[in-house]
Amino acid sequence: MTLHTTETYLFDARGVAKRFRHAAIFGALESLHRGETMRFVNDHDPLPLLQQITQRYGQQVQYAYVERNPDQVVIDFAVVPEQAPASSSGCGGGGQGCGCSGS
Repeated sequence: MTLHTTETYLFDARGVAKRFRHAAIFGALESLHRGETMRFVNDHDPLPLLQQITQRYGQQVQYAYVERNPDQVVIDFAVVPEQAPASSSGCGGGGQGCGCSGS
């Protein structure tokens, strides 16, 4: 699956101390605007992180593997433009924001 977005920003997690990685990744995702992508590079497949992202952001943040090797994983994360009715407010609709800063 290819994510079609307007801008792509690199986030190389290999340079971030392991104990700070998830917080740094969440901060980076929440800095993205709708339609932007973060290209995430890591030294392992972050399956627990992917579960946390799905639980935290639902369908507002989608991801697609670009590369999936034992020693290097590249994943594109994209903030998806919401498809909610015009009466909804905030990302995710119904005032239940997804946590991203997209507006």
